[in-house]
Amino acid sequence: MKIGEARKIYSTQIREFQEQKLSLAKQKKELERKMNIFPDKKEEYANEAATLELSYNAISDKYEEYRSFMEKLMQQHMLLFNAEATKQQGDAMEERTEDLIKIMEVARRIGRGDRVPAYDEQKLMEYSMELYMAAKNMAMLSELQDKEKENHKSLWNDDEEKPNEPSPEEVANDGSVQGAAPEIVSVDEVIAEAVGNL
Repeated sequence: MKIGEARKIYSTQIREFQEQKLSLAKQKKELERKMNIFPDKKEEYANEAATLELSYNAISDKYEEYRSFMEKLMQQHMLLFNAEATKQQGDAMEERTEDLIKIMEVARRIGRGDRVPAYDEQKLMEYSMELYMAAKNMAMLSELQDKEKENHKSLWNDDEEKPNEPSPEEVANDGSVQGAAPEIVSVDEVIAEAVGNL
């Protein structure tokens, strides 16, 4: 089962069991109120009180089981999310470093008076106009030395399409659930099993 699917399923279960717990607690309180108002009917209410108590305890136990599993599920989700985010940040940092190296090489080539593609010059200008101007000034100085200029190909291969990376959230949701998941049972089944012994 995928983590994203499990989160939806168990969130729904937790919500249903929480609502049932509140309902049973309210019923227990109402029954206690009736028992205080009509003390002579305590024995009549005793069976109903036992049923409510068993039902409440069974629902509470199952709720805690689901809640505990959801905590583990959220930890798994968070670990996968953080791992993917870190990987993508590292990839982006590596790409920025490669671009910076290329920009510095373009500035060096321009400064030597070599010819570079207009696209590379544009990249240098976008990165830093000051660095571009410094390279151009150095190029003017190197022209006075009357040396042979080299023609260079572009350092960027922007024609290459980069694959779309999934978001960390998508990666975390698509991860497989680790460990055994509790069986999904309805509120009615838990209550029927708890009071079936009466």
